[in-house]
Amino acid sequence: MRIVSLAGGIGGARFLRGLKAAVPEARITVIGNTGDDITLFGLRVCPDLDTVMYTLGGGIDEDQGWGRAKESHVVKEELAAYGMQPQWFGLGDRDFATHIVRTQMLNAGYPLSAVTEALCDRWRPGVRLLPMTDDRAETHVVIEDDEGRRAIHFQEWWVRLRASVPALEIALVGAAEARPAPGVLDAVAEADLVILPPSNPVVSIGTILQIPGIREALSEKTVVGVSPIIGGAPVRGMADACLTAIGVETSAQAVLELYGAGLIDGWLVAEQDAGVRLDGVRVEARPLIMHDDEASADIARAAVTMAEELA
Repeated sequence: MRIVSLAGGIGGARFLRGLKAAVPEARITVIGNTGDDITLFGLRVCPDLDTVMYTLGGGIDEDQGWGRAKESHVVKEELAAYGMQPQWFGLGDRDFATHIVRTQMLNAGYPLSAVTEALCDRWRPGVRLLPMTDDRAETHVVIEDDEGRRAIHFQEWWVRLRASVPALEIALVGAAEARPAPGVLDAVAEADLVILPPSNPVVSIGTILQIPGIREALSEKTVVGVSPIIGGAPVRGMADACLTAIGVETSAQAVLELYGAGLIDGWLVAEQDAGVRLDGVRVEARPLIMHDDEASADIARAAVTMAEELA
């Protein structure tokens, strides 16, 4: 069985770990969000790709869900002592090594997809991890505060401001010119089914869908999504702030409508959202909290079973 899954950060990575356990015989290709990518201290940082790689490769900090386990922050402290900015984005010493290797390879002319493959040679995540694009496409957020109306990088809005300042607009800068990374469209074409994990529908899954050609390719496949919204609130993170920015209600129903029946064939919702309906989409309610690996595997198994039945 060949499965393609789109993934953002923590929720997507933990779901993928459950998916691997649920269908160990499957060949899984993960298309990772790179809209969160940012250059810090001269280094290219790919938070979502790294979160998937570390989580599936056994190197993640399980408590916080991102960054390396057993991390130290000596370099960060030394940079702060020099007054280097930004100080609101904390890179750990072990994590720095990944970004150094990535940046050196990019500067040598390797595309991000080849760099990601090389990094995964160490971590052995058990999936094929592809960036959504090799091109530069970064998410920026328009806000208005004491400094006036301005656009800032998504990471500054998300990490430094904690989405406390309302987003007036969220834009993937460079999306129109970007192209799917090598292997992305082929993986979709060859897939038996596609699973959308409970990642942020705006700045994770939604970002991947903005790369020309990806949504169109997915619309030809059987796609089952897992709602990231339970009872009107995000499972984790601040997806509600992102949905508000694009004028969408924070609900399992609204996210399903955002994706649309042209993309989604099946939709898993939490039991308290059992009333969700959309013509042309099969909706099932079940427990959706990934409180441990077994629960994650159960949810993934339900998504795969639904997709197989729909296919």
